[in-house]
Amino acid sequence: MALLRKINQVLLFLLIVTLCGILYKKVHKGTVLKNAADDDSETPEEMEEEIPVVICAAAGRMGAAMAAINSIYSNTDANILFYVVGLRNTLSRIRKWIEHSKLREINFKIVEFNPMVLKGKIRPDSSRPELLQPLNFVRFYLPLLIHQHEKVIYLDDDVIVQGDIQELYDTTLALGHAAAFSDDCDLPSAQDMNRLVGLQNTYMGYLDYRKKTIKDLGISPSTCSFNPGVIVANITEWKHQHITKQLEKWMQKNVEENLYSSSLGGGVATSPMLIVFHGKYTTINPLWHIRHLGWSPHARYSEHFLQEAKLLHWNGRHKPWDFPSVHNDLWESWFVPDPAGIFKLNHNS
Repeated sequence: MALLRKINQVLLFLLIVTLCGILYKKVHKGTVLKNAADDDSETPEEMEEEIPVVICAAAGRMGAAMAAINSIYSNTDANILFYVVGLRNTLSRIRKWIEHSKLREINFKIVEFNPMVLKGKIRPDSSRPELLQPLNFVRFYLPLLIHQHEKVIYLDDDVIVQGDIQELYDTTLALGHAAAFSDDCDLPSAQDMNRLVGLQNTYMGYLDYRKKTIKDLGISPSTCSFNPGVIVANITEWKHQHITKQLEKWMQKNVEENLYSSSLGGGVATSPMLIVFHGKYTTINPLWHIRHLGWSPHARYSEHFLQEAKLLHWNGRHKPWDFPSVHNDLWESWFVPDPAGIFKLNHNS
């Protein structure tokens, strides 16, 4: 009898423990679910869209990329993710420059570009061999370098951003357009600059209309060109239209037929883009690409106009870190000294 009573006591104890355990789990689960619900309710408010910005850092002009990055980061509160693209032998130097300077707080990824993808696609003859550097063609391969983003900004390295990059990112691309560029005919003061330095702003300046392949395109030589130094790209549409393959096709055709060259006006990267994107691109606000600052050391914009500009581009031979150049004070204010002491400003020779 005593044994039976002891067994009943044990069973009662176990039952009480089991009930307590069940009650605890229910209460605890309710708390966890409530916390999870609270977290989910906060997510839309806390989530901040990431703005991917692609910029190349070439060995001989790495200081340009760092100045551009500094100007972008300093003029926005947006969540920027910099994709800094370089060749294999420069990657460690890129990382050192960022991590051992005022740029150490930026959010960035270093991406290696393999120049082998360009094999057989570039003509060796050019009046400006610097335009044949592999990184000049990174803009053709954006979907291969950037995977998790729907929309991407690409910038040449010789730019300075004075506005909030969020504004450029918010550019609405028309349905079916894979990219947005600056139309050369929309550039403020373009006529004045053309008169001073003889710039081209039509397809005639980039394509050789003596060639049958170019004539057969049916594009008027007086069509306004655009500058691909600033691009807002829809990566999904880019892939859908096989833009990279189209660009490679025209690169190959140029190798075979010499359809354009940098001596004509713009450069070997611009011409195939003019063909592929003809009539199929959105235009960005002209103030987001004030260019030609590097075309002549004698042509200057007014100071008031430069203050209004959102982005300045020293395209051309005369770079702001070298001599001679114009408006280099605006660029130099964003310069980040090289921790390795390799890149130096040259304004005295």
